[in-house]
Amino acid sequence: MVSGWGLAQSTADPSAPANSGNVRIGALPAADAGPVVLEWVPPAMAQLSAQAAAKSSFTLDRNMLAAAASLMSNPDMATKQAIAKLDGVSVHMLNFTTPHVADPSQIDAVRDAYHLRGWKHMVSANGSGGPIHNGMADVWLVLDGANVRGAVVLVQSPKSLTLVTLAGNLSPVDLLHLRGHFGIPRFDGDRLTDSQVN
Repeated sequence: MVSGWGLAQSTADPSAPANSGNVRIGALPAADAGPVVLEWVPPAMAQLSAQAAAKSSFTLDRNMLAAAASLMSNPDMATKQAIAKLDGVSVHMLNFTTPHVADPSQIDAVRDAYHLRGWKHMVSANGSGGPIHNGMADVWLVLDGANVRGAVVLVQSPKSLTLVTLAGNLSPVDLLHLRGHFGIPRFDGDRLTDSQVN
């Protein structure tokens, strides 16, 4: 299923509960939150997409993930187990023609939207080269005890922005094994620990 930048999903109030059938997430405490809405994106993401030279979005449900996993060449057992726990993945990629053209206040508004929805900010990593190309990576989680019910990865580089939403019943370690697969960037930051940054 291909996802667009629909006005309805991008203008939803980030502090209000959302619902799209069998998946939802709102400003409820993490232990009481339902499944994750894969199609929801912060309103600022739609505004950033207007500045992008190229953009793409896609959503993979459980069946599509299983089919894609079967085409992977020699994934390790931990990666296979992490993929099996996923209910879906939604990816939004923006590419810009020149470095730092994206409005920093809009990128901050994307980050703030997940804070307002009650997501727990776990990782904020700055890169000095490598996969995130002198950029930043942020990870937010919806926790149910020790399990991860959903996660969002935001990777910002000078000429791109990638937002990935995952739904499933995962452990924090599963997220590390999923990097580099299904559009999830290979962001730096192997320690999933509490961050004081919101």
